[in-house]
Amino acid sequence: MKRILITNDDGFDSSGLRALIESVKDLAQVYVVAPATEKSACAHSLTLTKPLRLLEIDDDFYKLDDGTPTDCIYLALNSLFDDGIRPDLVLSGINIGANMGEDITYSGTVAGAMEGAIHGIPSIAFSQVCRDISHRMNTFDYELAKKITRDLAKKILEGDFPLHERRLLNVNIPPISVEECKGIKISRAGYRLYGNEAHLHRNPRGEEYYWIGLHPLEWDEERRAGSDFSAVMNDFVSITPIKLDLTSYEDMEILQKWI
Repeated sequence: MKRILITNDDGFDSSGLRALIESVKDLAQVYVVAPATEKSACAHSLTLTKPLRLLEIDDDFYKLDDGTPTDCIYLALNSLFDDGIRPDLVLSGINIGANMGEDITYSGTVAGAMEGAIHGIPSIAFSQVCRDISHRMNTFDYELAKKITRDLAKKILEGDFPLHERRLLNVNIPPISVEECKGIKISRAGYRLYGNEAHLHRNPRGEEYYWIGLHPLEWDEERRAGSDFSAVMNDFVSITPIKLDLTSYEDMEILQKWI
């Protein structure tokens, strides 16, 4: 039987995680290792300074006490699969909120899939784009997201993964119904715009603290064409291939001359 390993960064009790499990549970034997608490924007961090505990919630379902998505995949591969047979597929998500443009570098969801790719396993990160804060906080049915996750997982489990080693897929799903979706676009990562979301407050003792808020989804319009942002805003599912080699090859000769 095929095996799927699942994680996320919204925590083990996330509605997005449940939707992902539901969409693929009949395709393979599903293993879930997810953070005990929300770990959004933790990026590709690995916990090295404290011990971690795998706590069993159900059969083949674990939460990792204070662990990151990267920890979850790393420990799952090195503890749950002691028979030497690795998963056929790693899925991360379904994240509640977008992971497009440079947000990819912050994303714990993408990092979970990234860790799978490092270990040579076909891996996909899924994110459900939300219309606004209210939409993000309310429950929705993930109808389109579940269809896309299932379709892609099934295609890969049947032996068809198009990418070379240490590459993964980043999928962003627009907040629309299956009927409203215009299809899938293969997109590049967009050029994200960021503002100041560091908010200064004082606690009851008069001590200052900062709270980093959510940046609105804003992109450089001149660089929007062909991007993940453009695809989603035009009612397409965006799929972006990501590679772990971050080398800027086009700058190597320039740098050599500069040195």
